[in-house]
Amino acid sequence: MNGKNILLAVSGGIAVYKAVALTSKLTQAGANVKVMMTKSAQEFVPPLSFQVLSRNDVYTDTFDEKDSGVVAHINLGDWADLVIVAPATANVIGKMANGIADDMVTTTLLATEAPIWVAPAMNVHMIAHPAVVRNINQLYADGVRFIEPSEGYLACGYVGRGRLEEPERIVGHLTAYFTEKNTTLAGRKVVITAGATIEKLDPVRYFTNHSTGKMGFAVAETAARYGAEVVLVTSSTKLPVPHGVAVHYIETAQEMYDEVMKHQDSADIFVMSAAVADYTPKVIHEHKIKKQPGDFAIEMVRTKDILAEIGQNKRDTQVVIGFAAETQNVKENSLKKLHSKNADMIVANNVAQIGAGFGVDTNQVTFYGHDDAETVFPLLSKQEVAREIIEQAARFLEEK
Repeated sequence: MNGKNILLAVSGGIAVYKAVALTSKLTQAGANVKVMMTKSAQEFVPPLSFQVLSRNDVYTDTFDEKDSGVVAHINLGDWADLVIVAPATANVIGKMANGIADDMVTTTLLATEAPIWVAPAMNVHMIAHPAVVRNINQLYADGVRFIEPSEGYLACGYVGRGRLEEPERIVGHLTAYFTEKNTTLAGRKVVITAGATIEKLDPVRYFTNHSTGKMGFAVAETAARYGAEVVLVTSSTKLPVPHGVAVHYIETAQEMYDEVMKHQDSADIFVMSAAVADYTPKVIHEHKIKKQPGDFAIEMVRTKDILAEIGQNKRDTQVVIGFAAETQNVKENSLKKLHSKNADMIVANNVAQIGAGFGVDTNQVTFYGHDDAETVFPLLSKQEVAREIIEQAARFLEEK
């Protein structure tokens, strides 16, 4: 990050002490750091601490202009190559999501055109509150990037998700962002499936599952950053489309099959992360099924197995990666899937495990690959998991 201008926005919470360490580590990494603080943040750590470590003035008040010829919040916003809000409290996240500008931090966040990153830190129940989840989703839709909080012992006495990510890892995320575009997969085509499929029963009812598509979207974003031509096949319409990714929206398993098969011969890598329905109603009713006395049975028929079709017909130069979302016998079921589908690798996770299920921004996975090799990863953000997947896929390509 040598020479990059990083604007650190600090909001009030016990994790402010980590922001002091973050300032130091960003400076050590070669970044030019300026800090702005909310009023509550100053209750935890005085501005002088940040001033000493950043070697720059600290901005705390919209009306305390240090230079009468400069409008500080505009000037700061223009100066920054990147803005990182750390720690980001529920309060500041709510203000950001709703366009509120009532202090130095929130006014500058509205004025800047620099990319904004947010590193939340709050109580385990607060981060799961529907209002906070709603605000975070709004910021995702606005293009804000998140560095997910980790799990552990919180200052409030609870144990769970909500700890500000460690400064070293935050610096790692920002360093990776500023790294020149990776050309590892330049000239390669990657096809990715993501999210659930929707199997209609009648105009009102349908069968689906809890998959949101976050993992697949993260893989698509990473593949694009590695220089690949990326095709994303998904039913997930609520997630922002990653830059440089061609999206094809589908609903049913059959539609996903048809779209993926269009690329069977041209793709170099397939990453089949979608949670595809194994069964679909044999009959789709034209009108809503009305309630009748007694039980009601629905006849289901098998859908086409997309992963098996791709894996069993792949060329020697193609890489096929599947996913296994399990609740028990994870290794046994994953290895069985690896061999029966003729995949190069299975990304397995236990969806019953906290932090590794559907809809969350983290995952804990195990890779099962050639010769049944097993690689176990700790709980990571889905962006980090996506990077591991794409880097492994690139290694497979080199070996072929």
